[in-house]
Amino acid sequence: MKTQTRQLVVAIEEIKTQGYTVISDFLPAAQRQAVKALLARINGQFLGRNNFEGAKTERIYSLLGYDKVIQDIVEDERIMAICDEFLEANYLLTTSQSICLHPGETPQPWHADDVFYSIPRPRPMVALSTIVAIDDFSAVNGGTEIIPGSHLWSDEEIAGDYREGGSERDSSFAERMQSQSITLEIPAGACVVFAGNTLHRGGENHSKAPRQALSNQYCQPWARTIENFFLSLPRALVREMSPRLQSLLGYSVLSPFMGQVSGSHPLKALDPDYLPPVSRLDQ
Repeated sequence: MKTQTRQLVVAIEEIKTQGYTVISDFLPAAQRQAVKALLARINGQFLGRNNFEGAKTERIYSLLGYDKVIQDIVEDERIMAICDEFLEANYLLTTSQSICLHPGETPQPWHADDVFYSIPRPRPMVALSTIVAIDDFSAVNGGTEIIPGSHLWSDEEIAGDYREGGSERDSSFAERMQSQSITLEIPAGACVVFAGNTLHRGGENHSKAPRQALSNQYCQPWARTIENFFLSLPRALVREMSPRLQSLLGYSVLSPFMGQVSGSHPLKALDPDYLPPVSRLDQ
């Protein structure tokens, strides 16, 4: 059994009790600058399609496919240690994205990142989320707003519709959530790690500059992922990634055989000469 550092012990306890923790020194300056350079190169393509994604927010999905600097963040040892604590072995990456809130962006609806899973609350952790601040987060530029302790709430305690924009239609629900929330004002390079069932939202950007962040999220090995990485990431690219990243992307098996490919381990599908058995019928 690995010895846990004091920082890890505190982080795990805070996630258990308040639903989130902040790693203030997560990204060193050089790594953060490399991320900013990447985002400067690839942003400018994908504004949100609704109020949840944000009409003035840019999101780049399957972000780890763009550069190794993101891959390194996805499998950061501190994040992996926290995932090891809360998720079953062979857990998965469920989404990897950048989030850039431009000036004038409105608040997101209140939501939980694990809202896709129709398991009654309170529920054991199905997903774990991270938000990495690439710029300083503040109440002015849309810093993440979070409701401490909400990961422990039942459906009855929430007593409102926080799915599919329901919180926008219910003003009393939105006001009640707002009254219990705090804004995470954290420096660039910090990382918020929180339970997937913790209620939160992106804030409103009143500033004159964009607010950039990354969000890598993880889930139980038996849960369906938000992003279908088998389709969004070419096998040739995944072939060059680390074994742990390959496992996080689903090239792994939940014992005894969930995730198998035609009765074999899915890693075989990364072989350049791999041909599915059904395709061999044409030969």
